[in-house]
Amino acid sequence: MHLVFVSKYRRLVFTKEIGEDLRTIFSDVCQDFEATLEEFDGERDHVHLLITYPPKVAISRLVNSLKGVSSRMIRKKHYPSIERALWGGNLWSPSYFAGSAGGAPLSIIREYIEQQDTPD
Repeated sequence: MHLVFVSKYRRLVFTKEIGEDLRTIFSDVCQDFEATLEEFDGERDHVHLLITYPPKVAISRLVNSLKGVSSRMIRKKHYPSIERALWGGNLWSPSYFAGSAGGAPLSIIREYIEQQDTPD
């Protein structure tokens, strides 16, 4: 499954350090769902995840957990870029993109995600 999460108000809040924290958080959440974070990258205002997960997992529950846990954990760290640009406790836009990768080779999707303009 290819997922895309966008920051609230599409603010440019993600840094390299925040991205590294998000990768760890997303990986830990995936393990709780018996899923695997295959690839992760993003830009200053959004992130891409490539996840394999068992059929018993509802994608909406997985997404809710990924976004909820990451928002709480990142907000606790009080990163200046997030503190300045976002208020009200929300890190993510309420929407998300989820696309099945069943027909495309995972290498193509992985390459697309790796080509994101990762923040410095």
